[in-house]
Amino acid sequence: MSSSVYMLLILLVSIVLIIFLIMKARLNAFVALIIACIFLGLATHMPLAKIASSIEAGMGGTLGFLATVLGLGTILGKMMEVSGGAERLARTLIGAFGRERAHWAMLFVAFICGIPVFFQVGFVLLIPLIFSVASAAKMPLAKIGIPVVAGLITVHCIVPPHPAAMALVGLLHADVGKVIIYGLLVGLPAAILAGPIYGSFISRRVTLSPPEKLFKASAEETPSANLPSFGITLITILLPLLIMVARTIIELVASKNAPYMPFVAFIGNPITALLLAALLSYWTLGLARGLTKVDLAKLTDECFGPVAGILLIIGAGGAFNMVILNSGMGKVIADVMTSMHLSPLIMGWIIAIVLRFAVGSSTVAMMTAGGIILPVLVSYPGLDPALLCVAVGAGAIGLSHMTDSGFWIVKEFFGMSLSDTLKTWTVSTTIAGVGGLVGVLVLSHLV
Repeated sequence: MSSSVYMLLILLVSIVLIIFLIMKARLNAFVALIIACIFLGLATHMPLAKIASSIEAGMGGTLGFLATVLGLGTILGKMMEVSGGAERLARTLIGAFGRERAHWAMLFVAFICGIPVFFQVGFVLLIPLIFSVASAAKMPLAKIGIPVVAGLITVHCIVPPHPAAMALVGLLHADVGKVIIYGLLVGLPAAILAGPIYGSFISRRVTLSPPEKLFKASAEETPSANLPSFGITLITILLPLLIMVARTIIELVASKNAPYMPFVAFIGNPITALLLAALLSYWTLGLARGLTKVDLAKLTDECFGPVAGILLIIGAGGAFNMVILNSGMGKVIADVMTSMHLSPLIMGWIIAIVLRFAVGSSTVAMMTAGGIILPVLVSYPGLDPALLCVAVGAGAIGLSHMTDSGFWIVKEFFGMSLSDTLKTWTVSTTIAGVGGLVGVLVLSHLV
């Protein structure tokens, strides 16, 4: 047996082990992932010290950013919940689109909100709105939630100025304007297929049980006069998005050496932006509505508890990713893919989706696939690199599963079983990825 085949088999066995430990042995997902990390490291002959350090680095690297973002985002979500702000937004959206089309409304909200932010940030910002809209529209939570996550992950991977998409544009020397146009043309239909259409189908076949203390939609409708205004609520929830969009625009048009750029980068950092939004929510949705400082402190303490378990699982997913990378498995997968002779668009898509499946991170999948496919472009002088950017990004959407921190975020916040998360999130991302490839191939014959 060749070393490449052996490595791929070990990866497959590791994934099966995670499924077995969670579904059959009934172990907590955090414990199952750590066991899988150790098994994969031992099976690939990693030094013992490197296995331990990889787990530590993976946990720390993943949670260093996400723990702060989730903590601040949960505060904002809690304030949206207790003030009735989420209910106000839900009523307004449903009124504008119609109750029967609430899931379509949420797709467009997610598609727009997801452009300037990481998937995890956008999800945390929109999660209270998902619960409120589902309750107000009297729709299954999955029917509202799947369009949101489909919209967020699609723009995360293929539409600049999102960081991963922007980095790929630079790597492949593509025209950013074309990538944005192609990304929107390809991404929106793909998100529609994976979101409202698939979500409507699968919502009748899965059960969602989100943590009761996280975000709760009120069983009784609050009188409209007791809710915050739509404008104040919208400004509060969109503030971090507006700040990050402003940073992106300034970085695109201003000189990198301008003296104010460090300040712009600091204010536009997701952590700073979310902190400002959380502090604003304390006023607009708290103190200005009659809550006291003691109330705010109590609400903040309450919202952190349910997130602790989620963070551990997400961190363990990051540890699993790091062990995969440090074992050399990512390089093996890349070498196997480059031995195939395909169109650069299809090859880039396949490399990205296989790496996405293996290592979990869409950013790693995109950058690795871009680096692998870059030398091939010399043989295809007539191929527009912008199309290749979108093809690689589409591949990085699909086949998200236990190696991806986004998988665990969606699973834990929606309170789904492992099998139901595979049926919803994994299948939805794969539909979006395949839809994106089809869109790119069609577009390649038109431009």
